Amino acid sequence: QVQLVESGGGLVQAGGSLRLSCAASGRTISNYNMGWFRQASGKEREFVVRISWSGGIRDYADSVKGRFTISRDNAKNTVYLQMNSLKPEDTAVYYCAADTRPSWTSDPLFYDFWGQGTQVTVSS
Repeated sequence: QVQLVESGGGLVQAGGSLRLSCAASGRTISNYNMGWFRQASGKEREFVVRISWSGGIRDYADSVKGRFTISRDNAKNTVYLQMNSLKPEDTAVYYCAADTRPSWTSDPLFYDFWGQGTQVTVSS
């Protein structure tokens, strides 16, 4: 089992920045591809970004490309999401997830472990 705990969410004005962290425990995530997803109120969960197990490959949703940056520190068993130039439409609960197979996919169905989420609210 892998336990994932997100932190770093909060309320920020449009144009501001936040850095989310996803700390893993129970098992090393160094062999897993990791992803960030988000779910706005009344909407389906959507893919935001994924990073390969080594950190060498990153794939962003078009809506966040150029504004968000994913990174990982396998020594700390942690994945990060730096979010800059935030927009009101970025408001959502953000989840990190582990793809343990690994599948290298943006489909949330293929992610095996999920955190509880952290709320990000961007005011206009």
